[in-house]
Amino acid sequence: MEKLNGIWLVGVSCGPDSMALLDMLLQSKTEVVVAFVNYHTRTQSEQEEAFIRKYCKEKKLICHILNEEFRHQGNFEAEARKWRYDFFVRLVKEYGYQGVLLGHHQDDLLETYFMQEEKNLIPEYYGLKEEMLYHGILVKRPLLSYTKQELLDYCINNQIPYFIDESNASRKYTRNRIREDVVSKLNAQERIYVLKEIEKKNAIRQERICRVKTYFEGMQMDLMHYRTLPYIEREEILRILLKEKKYSAKHIEQIDAILMKKKDFCIEVSKESALVQKEGKFFLYQGLKDYVDHYENREMMLGGENGKYRIEEGSLGVYALTLKDEDFPLVIRNAKEGDKIQMRFGTKLVHRFFIDRKIPLYQRRVWPVVENAKGDIIFVSELGCDVEHYSIKPDFNVIQCF
Repeated sequence: MEKLNGIWLVGVSCGPDSMALLDMLLQSKTEVVVAFVNYHTRTQSEQEEAFIRKYCKEKKLICHILNEEFRHQGNFEAEARKWRYDFFVRLVKEYGYQGVLLGHHQDDLLETYFMQEEKNLIPEYYGLKEEMLYHGILVKRPLLSYTKQELLDYCINNQIPYFIDESNASRKYTRNRIREDVVSKLNAQERIYVLKEIEKKNAIRQERICRVKTYFEGMQMDLMHYRTLPYIEREEILRILLKEKKYSAKHIEQIDAILMKKKDFCIEVSKESALVQKEGKFFLYQGLKDYVDHYENREMMLGGENGKYRIEEGSLGVYALTLKDEDFPLVIRNAKEGDKIQMRFGTKLVHRFFIDRKIPLYQRRVWPVVENAKGDIIFVSELGCDVEHYSIKPDFNVIQCF
């Protein structure tokens, strides 16, 4: 291994792959520090932590240990990976290291690819990237050309101590099952074939990504143009827009079906974001979160804002609102199903106002209304105030911000 410039953080698990990587780096005279994570989920974890502390002391290496209690609610492997990587990021930023070096090898690459295939995912990248950015931090995997057995042999031949994680034998983890049932049974020729298949898929995907990115205006896509494209390109466009989340091919098909038929849509992809349409273009909107802002008196009102509305000095018009002392405390919140307001010409459903004004669906979700202390809707931005709160000298204007 060639010497790397600068000081690098090495993620070490004490397994043969990361111990082989650490030794190779030391032999190359690369300046390194070690990061070890103790999840406290195995009895062996304490032995591994004690070992790496002693090893680093003998080698005169700085060793960063994360041994806080690890709690997870969902997928253990996914949450543990995030916890580990976030730890690496904190260290790199705090100490100014060049980046992170990880001991992933060819078997890991193949396992990742087969997991992607089994889940019917079209990922950003098939298998594992040799280099990537994680929260702006460079992550390198220098051992992807090595097999697991080659790294194990390296440790044995060079008398490098290592631990074998007993949980690797558990078939409750998808990766372990794929390792045992698929990857371990590949012969040398089959490995070469699969690796070439991965390389080809990545090349095709990257070419397609480059092409469809030319269709965007910023991060907005013309809906009519989208509908003229072949499905494989429409799929790529959706994956670019939804890059923060990984979706199955079936889920992408369902989203595409809506885009191909609906004139207006608000397709939620998380609690706060959705694919939305405005003026013939669609994009990822990331401001769907419900809000309820409390105002105890008039003095608190002027200058109030939260990104969905702003409050200014009053002037006549559809943004004007005059308040009474008994209206306080009041709230400004997003409109909800069933909201209605008493206008001079009768009761008006806020939903009906949205339809009449052709307000896009996503804006309806966060449109500001004012609710007084009695729980009455006394104002809807752009519709105006109710019959009891009109005057020729309004106190405030409440203006939606879209």
